Amino acid sequence: MKDKKGEGDLNTIIGKGTTFDGNLMIQGGLRIDGTVKGKVSGADTISIGEDGKVEADLDAKVIIVGGKVMGNIAAKEKVELQSNSIINGDLTTRNLVVEEGAVFHGKCNMKEEKLNQKKNVDN
Repeated sequence: MKDKKGEGDLNTIIGKGTTFDGNLMIQGGLRIDGTVKGKVSGADTISIGEDGKVEADLDAKVIIVGGKVMGNIAAKEKVELQSNSIINGDLTTRNLVVEEGAVFHGKCNMKEEKLNQKKNVDN
């Protein structure tokens, strides 16, 4: 199953009304519409719905936030803060998309993409 943004395969869902407390290691995609406390890592994509509440540090390739996050976010490729999102924590990512209406309290560290350019030297 593809997630709503088409960012990858969605193979784990924490539904509305569900609470998870602990460390969660995910392969593939994760959708959170319930509550998560602890730490989430290893996912290709973490998508937090409008009803999702996260009190955890998040680490994935792509992180899409539509709900509430209290914790640090580290994404290797991209973080997207949707209009209903509220984030209290620091962000580290290469690309950041912030929709109008999103609330972000914290520091943002933008990682520069390493460019492997060859220098041409004339002898």
